[in-house]
Amino acid sequence: MDAAPAQVSTEEPGEPAGTRRHPALHELYARHAGAVHSRVRRMLRDHEHAEDVVQETLVRAWRNLDRMPPGQDGARRWLLRVARNLAIDHLRARRARPAEVAESAGWDTATTDHSEAVIDSVYVQRALRRLSPEHRAVLTEVYLHGRTAQEAAAVLNVPVGTVKSRVFYALRLLRTQLQPTHADPS
Repeated sequence: MDAAPAQVSTEEPGEPAGTRRHPALHELYARHAGAVHSRVRRMLRDHEHAEDVVQETLVRAWRNLDRMPPGQDGARRWLLRVARNLAIDHLRARRARPAEVAESAGWDTATTDHSEAVIDSVYVQRALRRLSPEHRAVLTEVYLHGRTAQEAAAVLNVPVGTVKSRVFYALRLLRTQLQPTHADPS
């Protein structure tokens, strides 16, 4: 039995496979690969996946060289259409798959401790109770109801300047009441 002679590649390293045997493919690559890659990269917003699509486009061009439209414009339109269709297929496949999650995402099983927030809210409530009813009402209108100084003044039937000064003094009082007390370590 005679074995078939092994085929030796004549391509240079870094040169697309099959370009020595098919000068037309080499010409297509040289003229259009940049435009195809640019268009696909804009569609996919991912450099590596765009390279994959360009590679598959050129493989399809190599398989269909005999059916390629004549002229440079026809070939470019054909390549861009094939690349567009492949990119759309790639986007659809990406949407069909669930989002990838980092491997370590499931390992963090620690629950958040909200005790600090509860303690803070107790301190804030105590400090608010120490304010005068007028100061409390102004803070409620401005911060809890999200009103402007003019809106709060209309609701409370006081001048705008009074609302502004009450907010200022109420916040100053709260700040002093909520300052952490430093115990003397000695």
